[in-house]
Amino acid sequence: MTQHSQLVLGIESSCDETGVALYGEQGLLAETLYSQVEMHAEYGGVVPELASRDHVRKLLPLIKQCFANADISAKDLSGVAYTAGPGLVGALFAGISVARSLAYGWNIPSIGVHHMEGHLLAPMLEEESPSFPFIALLVSGGHTQLIKVNQVGDYQLLGESLDDAAGEAFDKTAKLLQLGYPGGPALAKFAEQGDPKRFTFPRPMTNRPGLDFSFSGLKTFALTTSQKNTLDQQTRADIACAFEDAVADTLSIKCKRALKQTGLSTLVVAGGVSANKRLRSSLNAMCQTLNARAFYPRHEFCTDNGAMIAYAGYQRLLAGEHDPLRIQARPRWPLADLKIPQAL
Repeated sequence: MTQHSQLVLGIESSCDETGVALYGEQGLLAETLYSQVEMHAEYGGVVPELASRDHVRKLLPLIKQCFANADISAKDLSGVAYTAGPGLVGALFAGISVARSLAYGWNIPSIGVHHMEGHLLAPMLEEESPSFPFIALLVSGGHTQLIKVNQVGDYQLLGESLDDAAGEAFDKTAKLLQLGYPGGPALAKFAEQGDPKRFTFPRPMTNRPGLDFSFSGLKTFALTTSQKNTLDQQTRADIACAFEDAVADTLSIKCKRALKQTGLSTLVVAGGVSANKRLRSSLNAMCQTLNARAFYPRHEFCTDNGAMIAYAGYQRLLAGEHDPLRIQARPRWPLADLKIPQAL
């Protein structure tokens, strides 16, 4: 195969998905993903020790598969990118150890990528991608954040969840309604059978200024509603529907506020919850009223994946960044701590 002047291997292992991808000047060449959902479903949530062990088992076979799919070998690579945080520390170290060892052995640079920067830049993998600057709504399992994005690495936090993130509230409400794991997609599917007029849930923190979120009260409201009613199949679906509507509406109200306050007309929505149909519909309708436009990653890139890490790493390696010799995992890592790549 012809030599690629810039080609990056990306590795994602922050939680319960093992993702590997190859990104270069020609775009995304290959990506493979292994989900541990089936294994963790038995326990009703992610078991960190099991997650870490599974990453160790799956990473090298997935890397080999990715190379075969793209018809390349290690000598074609110019760098290795990996998720350095935030995430489960054992799972992070599984990916870090493999990535740093391979880069050292192949004598190429490596770069630790911020997991949320990966999500934030995932829509850039699409043919129609947003232009800087824009507002980003990051809605994943543990994060709900509104960020003003000026360029790669230049992020201003406008608002975040003060308690449960939207994804956590989805999972906990799904557990309350006995919908299994993973809770978010199960609740969304179940909500389709619900009557949207039966219950009305509050839209937390929308009647006060600011761009912060709070979703723990919605979870409590779902609990008290379930206690006041006979919890038959229809009632559970109606509660799921009212809960989903409240989350989508709340996120939409705050995004509208952020766009108006900054005067920007581009909204990027990323992270696992960005796959939610009700949320997309609500945000698209809101954007129409402001003559703004929303961008999303394709469905398979909403959840954790190697492609977003390969892309973010490619941008930073291209700008001349690389790791020092010290190996570091960052289970907690504020996005605002990131620096703008020097060459950008």
